[in-house]
Amino acid sequence: MIEKRKDAISWDEYFMGIAQLSAQRSKDPNSQVGCCIVNEKNRIVSMGYNGFPRGCSDDDFPWNRENASEDMYNAKYAYVVHAEMNAILNYRGGGTLEGCSAYVTLFPCNECAKAIIQCGIKTIVYADDKYSGTPSDLCSKRMLDAAGVKYYKYGPSGRELKIHV
Repeated sequence: MIEKRKDAISWDEYFMGIAQLSAQRSKDPNSQVGCCIVNEKNRIVSMGYNGFPRGCSDDDFPWNRENASEDMYNAKYAYVVHAEMNAILNYRGGGTLEGCSAYVTLFPCNECAKAIIQCGIKTIVYADDKYSGTPSDLCSKRMLDAAGVKYYKYGPSGRELKIHV
């Protein structure tokens, strides 16, 4: 009798891999972020990446991030939709996201944390928290903790995952 493979990737590796692949769709020259939302049955229900809203050409809107506080009109921050928000807005399942998990390549900002809480996502698995300790990060964690949303850092297995095309 032939035995099954024993080196299949874990659910966390699978869903974080989808989030990382989604991030590769982003045209942002500085930060590529992806999100994969999964229901309690380990089914992918939505995905998203950071980019401009539908109908707003990435050739016509600014990718600049310098002097954003002085010149918001010409900086990307006023226009880019974050990966988590895109994934939430892309959801077309007919029900809710109550009880789902979000796999994100970057820990959610305070604005995305609000949306995550409001739609009922209960767990966040993140790959990077490069803004740890910033005001946005502290506000995110304060709200997530108060709302009972669990979050933990993705622990990669160390194996290299390859995509063959």
